[in-house]
Amino acid sequence: MKKRMARIAALMMAAAMTVSLAACGGKGASSGGDDSGSDSKSADGDKVITYWNIGTEGADKEALEYAVNEFNANTKSGYTVENVPTQNDNYKEKLVVAMSSGECPDMYTSWSGGPMNEYIESGYAQPLDDLYEEYGLKDKYMDAALAQATYNGKIYAVPTYNVSLAGVFYNKEMFEKYKLEVPKTVSELEKVCDTFKENGITPFALANGPKWTGSMYFQCLAARKGGLEPFQSAVAGEGTFEDECFKYAGEKIQEWVEKGYFPEGVNSLSEDDGQAKQLMYQETAAMMLIGSWYTGTFSSDSPEFYEKIGWFSFPAVDGSDADASIQIGTIGDQFVSFNCEGDKLKAAFECASYYSSDGAKDLMVEVGKIPPTKDATDLITDGVTKQILDAATSASSVQLWYDQYLPPAVAQVHLDTCQELFGLTTTPEEADQKFEQAMEEYLAE
Repeated sequence: MKKRMARIAALMMAAAMTVSLAACGGKGASSGGDDSGSDSKSADGDKVITYWNIGTEGADKEALEYAVNEFNANTKSGYTVENVPTQNDNYKEKLVVAMSSGECPDMYTSWSGGPMNEYIESGYAQPLDDLYEEYGLKDKYMDAALAQATYNGKIYAVPTYNVSLAGVFYNKEMFEKYKLEVPKTVSELEKVCDTFKENGITPFALANGPKWTGSMYFQCLAARKGGLEPFQSAVAGEGTFEDECFKYAGEKIQEWVEKGYFPEGVNSLSEDDGQAKQLMYQETAAMMLIGSWYTGTFSSDSPEFYEKIGWFSFPAVDGSDADASIQIGTIGDQFVSFNCEGDKLKAAFECASYYSSDGAKDLMVEVGKIPPTKDATDLITDGVTKQILDAATSASSVQLWYDQYLPPAVAQVHLDTCQELFGLTTTPEEADQKFEQAMEEYLAE
């Protein structure tokens, strides 16, 4: 009991600190997706499975709604799933507040990693190994996807959709106009950026209001400089976030800010309001480092513009022997966990099983997603998406996003200090010290 209460207290603290983390009100909340938490439970509420997720619009909405619609149309369980989407930037806070008040929904998505582990430790997720065997899902998903859904040797979540990697989308026509090649090293990338600056074009579209968008630069630069061992050692308390690779990442970010590689007022721009992608559409920016889910965003917003889009993995750091095949991202993107038991759990799992169905996979491919299933390579025909999948399958390792892998309180410090780096209000050394201190305090607990 003490352990559970301690975990809930930690979640409550996280709720106060995770408003800007990236990407379940009470049970029976409105399916309209507002955050009011108003009670709309039916008279037969015990037969309603409440499902919280981030599918509010576009490709995310289509992909996440698919399983709900199929389950409700075909199930013989007697249960109905009520879909409750919430905007990305508000979602994690809402979920943690619900858990801390004992009102976690029956089904909910997360990004796995440290927060998911906290949810499990708090008793708000159930082991699913027996249901995986019953529904034959273990043989369908990529091993890396199941690994990210596993904690202490047991599977606690179902991958829903998309192999998401951090990478650079770029305007092929703009590269051709200025006779630029896809960069293989950071120094080559900087030459590309300098060419665009000389011609009045912002090199990188970035809206860093939510902080996690800018964090991708830090993660990619650190991984290309030092590999994954420094990060993993720092998290385990055997190394430090004051390692050279983290200092390099901070210094390079600030160097690029000073050179004007990012939009003016970058920390005040909103990703959810589309202020970064608009710079791409207006062709006032040439590149965008973002998760590969943007294939769906670009293609659904404007198929004509998508024809101009290319993609490349973040370049290697000159002189570093770090493995440049390493990727930052997730194999599954959103993972469904369950806060229910017995027949309701089985029905909820039945709903989630539709994410690996042929219809779901076809829809994911259609909207620019990469199913985290073993047969994904047979389904993908789009050139950009195939390139992203190739990068994922050839990677020696895929490091989960820092803000999802780290404990919530540490992740928040990481995001805060990253935004401060972009705002030039802290030094790389100060940012790393705060990052390391937060990790040490967490490990000391």
